[in-house]
Amino acid sequence: MEEKSYQQFIANIKKTMGIDLFLYKEGQMKRRLTSLFMKRGFESFDQYFWALKQDQHLKQEFLDRITINVSQFFRNKNRWDIFEKNILPPLLNKKESLKVWSAACSSGEEPYTIAMILSKHLPLSKVNIVATDIDDRMLEKAKTGVYSELSLQETSNDMIQKHFTKVEDQFFIHDDIKKCVEFKKHNLLADSFEKQVDFLVCRNVLIYFTEQAKVELYKRFSSSLNKEGILFVGSTEQIFSPSQYDLHTIETFFYQKY
Repeated sequence: MEEKSYQQFIANIKKTMGIDLFLYKEGQMKRRLTSLFMKRGFESFDQYFWALKQDQHLKQEFLDRITINVSQFFRNKNRWDIFEKNILPPLLNKKESLKVWSAACSSGEEPYTIAMILSKHLPLSKVNIVATDIDDRMLEKAKTGVYSELSLQETSNDMIQKHFTKVEDQFFIHDDIKKCVEFKKHNLLADSFEKQVDFLVCRNVLIYFTEQAKVELYKRFSSSLNKEGILFVGSTEQIFSPSQYDLHTIETFFYQKY
């Protein structure tokens, strides 16, 4: 009975919110949502779904739980060092400007990190980054560009001094960097993808999806890339057969389309 209730719940979520939970790992997602609705005093997925339809706060909490909004500037900094030293120069040797897509960008730390790195090598007028996420609340936070010290743990003092203004215990990112990033709502599992991308970043998201969903997403990421474009994935998302997506490994977690 519980399994039937869960299957009906995810069918209802797809119909009403456009989010396909069939493509998420079932055991992991089911445990996470069961814990959440029991914490809120509901006894079944049926009760929880009807409550979600009527309560915006419950709906936002549900979205937060399924999207896992965890981010920092220069997260896994050694990877960004490799990007700047080894990946970026060949890209810039071929083009005066780059089309960049930060997919599942959460609260904006990742696309702003890219903008700060690119600002060292390009005029800011030539830095254009599309950043997308499914969560409206995270997108609004990203557009605001205000962060806590926790978000800046891996950011050098030079970068903080150059690109942020500190007011009390908050850090405001400067407008010249904010203007480089266009934030848009986007559902990776349902919406159309960006095209002719030179550098595509999607990190620490695909680990929550089924193998079938991952295969489809890697195919679509590859289709989004220009020839010799780069896909950068998270530290738990290494692609073991990149050639099936017309990609090859150029550094750990960096893949180039051929």
